[in-house]
Amino acid sequence: MISSQTIQTSIDELKAITKVDLFVYDLSGMQIAATAEQTELLDELINAFAVSPADSQVIGMHHLFKILDEGELEYVLVARGNGEDAYMVGRIAVCQLQNLAIAYKERFDRNNFFQNLLLDNLLLVDIYNRAKKLRIEVTAPRVVFLVETKTDRDGIVTELLKGMFTSQSGDYITAVDESSVILIKAVEADSSYDDMIETAETIVALMNSEAMLNVRVAFGTTVQELKDVSKSYKEAKMALDVGKIFYAEKSVAAYSTLGIGRLIYQLPVNLCKIFIQEIFGDNVPDDLDEETLSTINKFFENNLNVSETSRQLFVHRNTLVYRIEKLQKSTGLDLRSFDDALTFKIAMMVVNYMKYLDNLDY
Repeated sequence: MISSQTIQTSIDELKAITKVDLFVYDLSGMQIAATAEQTELLDELINAFAVSPADSQVIGMHHLFKILDEGELEYVLVARGNGEDAYMVGRIAVCQLQNLAIAYKERFDRNNFFQNLLLDNLLLVDIYNRAKKLRIEVTAPRVVFLVETKTDRDGIVTELLKGMFTSQSGDYITAVDESSVILIKAVEADSSYDDMIETAETIVALMNSEAMLNVRVAFGTTVQELKDVSKSYKEAKMALDVGKIFYAEKSVAAYSTLGIGRLIYQLPVNLCKIFIQEIFGDNVPDDLDEETLSTINKFFENNLNVSETSRQLFVHRNTLVYRIEKLQKSTGLDLRSFDDALTFKIAMMVVNYMKYLDNLDY
């Protein structure tokens, strides 16, 4: 159903052009919108007209019209004035409001359709039938982007995205919870990973500059069929979660680049606990100081190269070796050995995953 504000705006625009006053009433006779003060009591006239078979009626200076929605009477419109002008303006207003009702219903239906599509609540035959009715292309490459906002303050995130991505270009925006907004984006057949990253980074920059919001954006892989959009959505959800756990410093996460983090995320909790126990025993290094962490990260970035790492950290080579040996004493793993370094890297990712699960439980 159209909002009263939309109806008011529509008839105000017509009044400004035609100088004819318009009034819209619901079926109970309550005034929904008006361009002037209505001094006459029209309740009985409207109620009688609503149950009559006529589409329009003239009573004195009042031209009454029915506004239908799929054959059902929704509103009564009154155009006040003498002669043909008031009648023609009334007909135009009816046509405009009925088209608005169709547009609003279609938008709602599309939103409802995509929500159910993302949540796998539709049968395959329903997907194709409803897509045809809503004029949504079935076969087209699409990618789902998930914009985590914590809370969409006054709908500003949704509005900014709608200004950037429109349904005319095949893009649709919806939401299935209060913490994120979903962009179902149509892409070119030859769109690359870099194109997706550019889109995601543009969204992050837009939200930061226009809404002063720090958001995370994650996206799934490209799907060719409408029925597979839910698959891309699930991938985007996983990318968002995995990104927060293992790549917290990044504001953009792509499902296709999650690497070993995606594998760990899908491991059973009991298996993770057994693995940590086997590697560290009772000495889990879950509270490494900042100096040790920066040393380890830089050492891994430089492919276990001691000389290059010490140069970039501005420390003597022996100092770096001392830090590595100190960690070796507490964990039993020598990071200068590839196997031990790999084990430590995976183990620390598992530890971070366990922390994430503990926080969720809490």
